[in-house]
Amino acid sequence: MIVESVDIKVSAFRSLYEAYGDEVVEKVLHHHHTHGGISRVVKIRECHRMFLGVELNDDEVAELAGRYAGLVEDTVVACDEVTGASAFLSENAGRQPMYVVSGTPEDELRRIIERRAIGHFFDAVYGSPKRKEAIVDDVLARHGAAPSQAVFVGDTMTDYLAARATEVPFVGRVDPRHENPFPVEIVTIPDISKLAEVIDGD
Repeated sequence: MIVESVDIKVSAFRSLYEAYGDEVVEKVLHHHHTHGGISRVVKIRECHRMFLGVELNDDEVAELAGRYAGLVEDTVVACDEVTGASAFLSENAGRQPMYVVSGTPEDELRRIIERRAIGHFFDAVYGSPKRKEAIVDDVLARHGAAPSQAVFVGDTMTDYLAARATEVPFVGRVDPRHENPFPVEIVTIPDISKLAEVIDGD
């Protein structure tokens, strides 16, 4: 959502499963696309079970998740930001609380945020294995805020579903190169440059 990491993660899943042939890779990538924002640990376990008929133990999942992390972390640190992200963060830091809520493992997510030198913009950074809706509920309770006083900006269906479950207004970011996964009534933006305008207009 802050950085253009979607294609990087697709490439990592392709590399992880390419030894099993093109048919398996295509199934894995379809599963990845339709379950955006879900922990890689869950996806890897599910993909092995559904497409390879293999039930992985925890050590095997951890090894594959570690290989995936090795493929993505440095690249995500170096990739382009979503247009307008830095400007929005700079203009709004300190004006209202801002949080990162992601399906990326929390320790890795915090390293990426620190290496990109953007941690100071956020009140806290949360990743998996915590569930997004539980994080949102906790943040709202901590601030004594009603759901209507917050906005969840996300680019995956798990973001949208977490917002819906917690009754927080949702804005979807849809890269123009990709298909819009959200219901037609959801307000979407192509990047972050229009986010303030959309939020202020609500």
